[in-house]
Amino acid sequence: MDGISTILWDVGGVLLTNGWDRQQRDAVVARFGLDQADFEHRHAEVDQAWEKDEIGAAEYLRQTVFFEPRNFTQAEFLDAMRAESTLLADSAIGILRQFSASEEYVLATINNESRVMNEFRLAKFDLLDQFDAFFSSCYLGLRKPDRKIYQVALDVLQRDPDRVVFIDDRAENVAAAASLGIHGVRYEGSEQLTSELVRLGVLPTQDRFRGLRVREA
Repeated sequence: MDGISTILWDVGGVLLTNGWDRQQRDAVVARFGLDQADFEHRHAEVDQAWEKDEIGAAEYLRQTVFFEPRNFTQAEFLDAMRAESTLLADSAIGILRQFSASEEYVLATINNESRVMNEFRLAKFDLLDQFDAFFSSCYLGLRKPDRKIYQVALDVLQRDPDRVVFIDDRAENVAAAASLGIHGVRYEGSEQLTSELVRLGVLPTQDRFRGLRVREA
């Protein structure tokens, strides 16, 4: 464990709220007065293609919302989608920033996200400057918990799995990474993450990272 050199991060559920998960979809669909059940059915049919960048935002919206005339535009709907993204209430972003400033570890994302939402979120929350690489589903055409997405990250970064930590809020994603020998940590809050990183030897003591818990203003 002393040889850990790389930390891979999920984004939604660890640093930010989810980009376009059920809670966000429900809020936007209700705002525009759409039929929720119909939207969810249509979303399910194209979600994988959208997150793998096999279709773009315009086609996703055409199939889920604009299959009939609306009294609002695609741009207005996209703006509402983007507005759902906020800093997670108990975000690990303070810990991430400390790692980034130290320049002691390679930092990268492994996240499931459509291109239009991913690129908005990375820019909006200044994550482009925090990470060295972005292994997002929209760039690789792969989605967690497919083991291939983790293997691609290992191959591109040229890291042995026992030198890598992966942080995610979903058990199935952590389990998939761990099946390759990566040190998986399920995120349950910033204090719990600090304890896990101390246990793994990535942080020398919890004192070093005191005060880095970042809450949404």
